[in-house]
Amino acid sequence: MVTTAHTHVIPGSTQTALAGAVALGPVDPEQIIEITVRLRAAPDRQTPDLQALAADQAPTSRRYLSREAYSQRHGASHSDVVTVETFARQHGMAVIQSDAGQRRVVLSGKAAAMEHAFGVQLQDYEFPDGTYRGREGELHVPPELAGVVEGVFGLDDRPVATPKLQRMVPDGMAQAAAVGTAFTPPQLARLYNFPPGLDGTGQCIGIIELGGGSRPRDLKTYFQELGLPLPVVKVISVDHAKNRPTTADGADGEVMLDIEVAGAIAPKAVIAVYFAPNSERGFLDAITAAVHDKVNRPSVLSISWGAPESRWTGQAMTAFEQAFAEAAAMGVTVLCAAGDNGSADGETDGRQHVDFPASAPHALACGGTRLDVTPDGATTETVWNEGPNSATGGGFSAFFPRPDYQTVLGEEVTMRGVPDVAGDADPATGYRVRVDGRELVFGGTSAVSPLWAGLLALVNQQLGHPVGFINPLLYGSLRSQGVTRDITVGNNGDQQAASGWDACTGWGCPDGQKLLQALSS
Repeated sequence: MVTTAHTHVIPGSTQTALAGAVALGPVDPEQIIEITVRLRAAPDRQTPDLQALAADQAPTSRRYLSREAYSQRHGASHSDVVTVETFARQHGMAVIQSDAGQRRVVLSGKAAAMEHAFGVQLQDYEFPDGTYRGREGELHVPPELAGVVEGVFGLDDRPVATPKLQRMVPDGMAQAAAVGTAFTPPQLARLYNFPPGLDGTGQCIGIIELGGGSRPRDLKTYFQELGLPLPVVKVISVDHAKNRPTTADGADGEVMLDIEVAGAIAPKAVIAVYFAPNSERGFLDAITAAVHDKVNRPSVLSISWGAPESRWTGQAMTAFEQAFAEAAAMGVTVLCAAGDNGSADGETDGRQHVDFPASAPHALACGGTRLDVTPDGATTETVWNEGPNSATGGGFSAFFPRPDYQTVLGEEVTMRGVPDVAGDADPATGYRVRVDGRELVFGGTSAVSPLWAGLLALVNQQLGHPVGFINPLLYGSLRSQGVTRDITVGNNGDQQAASGWDACTGWGCPDGQKLLQALSS
């Protein structure tokens, strides 16, 4: 390890061991490790005018940057890339890839070289769910990289996120079908008044997955049963991850839920699925790959994975939020599931927690409801709460200050409030999906993100222009136009539903036609 006397600490790089983890000893110094180094935006280039995009204005009045233009104007500088590459080679590391637009340099090298380069000791850890390579403390870089390097990801490969979905009991499909409480995505589209006659033509919906996979024959059968065309599903590998289906009890449920919900709402949209390892590095690289994807160009990005803010490094939360701001500048709407474990988000310290990345200010955080339909078609919707480990996430960030668009919530709100919107998420009134040859019912805020993603793909198709960063509009002029249905009954633990915005279901559930009408005017 290097001494810290003449080095610079990377802000937000402090890491602690996972709860319950036991250090097994130093990693093999010969072990080959691949990392992503995130660079600052070029200091001599103009800063994107995110304030203009944060204004409450019609999407058709917004002027977005193409991905090519964004990279050119706001990427990392050539000199910063060269400085990092030179530093890497001096420390015996190989440069695998450099991408100034994504502000990243991918390096590979032996563990011993990595430890010396970044002033850290790497250890193998064992925890209740497996093993990981980890570190504790801060990361360091020499003075010439101070400010140039904003984050180093991949030295620690612990799993960081869980899918925000919940499955009914094994015979839940039969139970739900018997009492009529499970819905297909098209049924929910009708209940939420999604605009008819649209199919997502010309749009691309990006989906981030950190495990599992999809089986083409399941997708074919599912869409045939719905009487819908099979969407074009593209698989993009990030950091060597693959589409690897396992079982319905693993991450396959998340992957299939995301694809089937988004695809059933917008069957003519291209579904681009970015598979990445479940680590801070993999998650971040998947997001930047999707946001800067010059081939598929998603206009909507759905993320159904997350974890309490307390489990992330500051450098990761900052980098994710920067990537979401970049998405806003390019007209991409980012939607994130708000969590499935109530106001504590599954933590046991007695405090309130919100899920990240849903808490990022440039994400549209999607909370959950219970949707009941009577035999005569009347609907009742309340906050989803079947107990502390089966309830919508929601509350206030401990990391991100209140964004400007939430000033309408009053001076007592000082931190980012979550969620922004909601949709059906209770597994007892869940989504009928097909996973690994089985017909199942899933709930969770995981389903709400692709539901809203599909709706916004339809809206983008009709407008002929991407909605992009929708949060300022929802908190601004759209507020009074009935584009969401207010949920006023229920709680998620410490947070209580109320008229208007609340930290259980945000502004409420979509009225798709009213949303399209309001955005068109």
